[in-house]
Amino acid sequence: MLMCSLLMLAQAAATPAPPPADPATAARIEKLLTANPVIDGHNDLPWEIRTKYAAKVESVDLTKDTSKLPFPLQTDIPRLRKGHVGAQFWSVWITADNLGPRAVEMTLEEIDIVKRFVAANPGAFEMAGTAADIRRIEKAGKIASLMGVEGGHQIDGRLSVLRRYHDLGVRYMTLTHTLSLPWADASTDDPRSGGLSAFGKQVVAEMNRIGMMVDISHVSDATLAAVLEVTKAPVIASHSVVRALDNAPRNIPDELLTAIGKNGGVVMVNFYPSFVSQAWRDWDKARSDYAKSVGASAEVYGPNATAPVLAWEATHPEPIVTSATIADHVDHIAKLAGKASVGIGSDYDGINGTSPRDMTGVDGYPALFAELARRGWSDADLAGLARGNILRVMEKVEAVAKSMVGMPPIDATDRP
Repeated sequence: MLMCSLLMLAQAAATPAPPPADPATAARIEKLLTANPVIDGHNDLPWEIRTKYAAKVESVDLTKDTSKLPFPLQTDIPRLRKGHVGAQFWSVWITADNLGPRAVEMTLEEIDIVKRFVAANPGAFEMAGTAADIRRIEKAGKIASLMGVEGGHQIDGRLSVLRRYHDLGVRYMTLTHTLSLPWADASTDDPRSGGLSAFGKQVVAEMNRIGMMVDISHVSDATLAAVLEVTKAPVIASHSVVRALDNAPRNIPDELLTAIGKNGGVVMVNFYPSFVSQAWRDWDKARSDYAKSVGASAEVYGPNATAPVLAWEATHPEPIVTSATIADHVDHIAKLAGKASVGIGSDYDGINGTSPRDMTGVDGYPALFAELARRGWSDADLAGLARGNILRVMEKVEAVAKSMVGMPPIDATDRP
């Protein structure tokens, strides 16, 4: 078994990156993405600014290449432009162990970081709240900025907090992060509710009522299935991929991919190597185990990793993950859920600086579209992947909320 695993790692490490797009394909993708700018469902830049730059937005000049900063980032305005990004959902995430009123305070601080860097760059960014806003802002040559709360722990069990987040511009909430809640189970923790509790169902209902997308990234299979049973609107997975291709617990199994397609939802594909490549995931575990055995940190990747880890990597080469790896997940989701149910949710600046080799930052999206073009994807299907599919979901969520406008706010009857 060990020899087999090592052989798989060696083969994966030797896999070359796809060749650069030929001139005709490159021109086709340039034209396509100019007309259909990418809407990315998940970027963790706010947390990086908070933790690496002490929440000092003014200390991070997003008009310049942030990959050259002392603490490199994967996001900046020049690369967003090069990557043809027309709209970005910024994740206002906090770690799952922050609970109670402090979780709400920290979320508000994250929202403040987003609004500050948007305000600091008015020629590039503008806050958006609807699909129509995105279209208008893109036509003005700016990048529409929206927000997503990444974890139900951030409402502290209060639907009033959920509503106020919506007022501030939050347009989706991931029901859990890495830890289960009394009302919803996470994919990476023991179950507490067996899917959704009565309160969890009220959370979904209230999200439907106010027009906030229900995000099922990170949740358990049972929770995902329960959400699909009770929601009146399509769901999203803001940054998820396929379990059949990489056995990460948070990845989505085939039967639930099919169910999301039937719901009319969208799975927005994550770029984190550990979630898209089983070989990389196995390598990363071996790397972490080695680092722990010698008392070294494995948290930093690349040339700034600790000396023992760099020495280990010299004899254990990193498996290569490329745009072709991401395209495998896109193809798999499209096969089961339909091409209308797949989108982009990179998770840039939330993946420890790792990335596919030919997609190292927010300028990398064209490589994925070129790879899919080589695989026979039509311009119409590529346009849906870039933006059309998530815009359709947003419009449907907005329509459901409009149909419920006469309903009063839900008062929780089973608050944990």
